[in-house]
Amino acid sequence: MTHRIIAFQGEHGAFSEEAIHRHFGTDAHTLPCESFAKLFQAIQRGDATTGMVPVENALAGTVAQAYELLMEYDFRVQSECLLPVHHYLLANEGVTQDDVRQVRSHPQALAQCADYLRRRGWEPVAAYDTAGAACQLASAPDPHTAVLASALAGQRYGLVTLEQSVEDNPINSTRFFMIGADDAERKDPSKTSLVFAVRHRPGSLYDCLGAFARRSINLTKIESRPLRGRPWQYWFYLDFEGHWQEPHVKDALADLVHTASMVKMLGSYPAASGGPNTV
Repeated sequence: MTHRIIAFQGEHGAFSEEAIHRHFGTDAHTLPCESFAKLFQAIQRGDATTGMVPVENALAGTVAQAYELLMEYDFRVQSECLLPVHHYLLANEGVTQDDVRQVRSHPQALAQCADYLRRRGWEPVAAYDTAGAACQLASAPDPHTAVLASALAGQRYGLVTLEQSVEDNPINSTRFFMIGADDAERKDPSKTSLVFAVRHRPGSLYDCLGAFARRSINLTKIESRPLRGRPWQYWFYLDFEGHWQEPHVKDALADLVHTASMVKMLGSYPAASGGPNTV
């Protein structure tokens, strides 16, 4: 492979592709994938060198399937990207807001603009993908339908912007991981992501987190998720400031490995600016 190909979930014009352009520039080579699973498979087969995966939304929370696949595949988080999410109301040429009767988009986009749609009396209609809805409207014009999608999708499919930034909450943003087979080159400030499980005894989670507290390592995310196929048992996803090569971080990880029942490193990578500071 002579150049970097970056896989993403969705159609061309998806917010994930917008995150790729923000991170690498608009001339980046991208590969759309129908699902998160197919994105991971594309990297494993060598069809793509890396992938841009949404892992958390400021309003909707964690993208559980992305973390499940990170557990399943032996890829590394190479960087993170924070993308402000602005939904555009798009329609065919000549259509006005007075013509609109229904608005199509991904269910999450519809939820993020629910108050906006309700105030205007438009029927929300779920679609597979934000950019996919834009592509479908461009190929089958409808004077009474609009879509919610990115500005990039509107440009790509030749739709007209009826209104921009229609999301109900202006702080809406999504955090993405760039994933690949290799570790990221170290660049400070760094963050580290990992997954661990605790032993079934009192104080086990306290003991695991104490490895970081004793060394004043700042945790930026911790979340539990159920262990697939093992009822009432949980993984813990953990992000913290620092790189695994730093001596105090190495010591904390050694303590964690000794205390936890399982630890999987997802990677140390350059921290994006503007993210959460502490938990």
